[in-house]
Amino acid sequence: MSVVKEFRDFAMRGNVVDLAVGVVIGGAFGKIVSSLVSDVIMPPIGLALGGVNFTDIKVTLKDAILDAAGAVTAPAVTLNIGTFIQTVFDFTIIAFAIFMIVKLMNAAKKKEEAAPAAPPAPSKEEVLLTEIRDLLKK
Repeated sequence: MSVVKEFRDFAMRGNVVDLAVGVVIGGAFGKIVSSLVSDVIMPPIGLALGGVNFTDIKVTLKDAILDAAGAVTAPAVTLNIGTFIQTVFDFTIIAFAIFMIVKLMNAAKKKEEAAPAAPPAPSKEEVLLTEIRDLLKK
């Protein structure tokens, strides 16, 4: 088997395609949740905490270096704690959403497994053998 044919067979397997679709949808879902957190959830939380914009929360380790004209020659070195807090919120919401999706999928699988299929009807041979057995008992 050639390498190209083997790779084609690998790439066309259902689980590889499903994984690729999941990664693309997951990336888009992550962007939606990030927007939800930064644009919808965090502003009211910041307002409730006294008008705090979380992305502005920083700890400056080293101030920016300015030249004589006032232009920045070296930017400030900061720890962006507010951005980290926002990212933690993003992760928490995404993890919870994925948890709920997996929980719904597991519940759907249990419903499928819970409804057992009716046993198949006996074959003609089994019916005939049963009749013969019953006749021989008499």
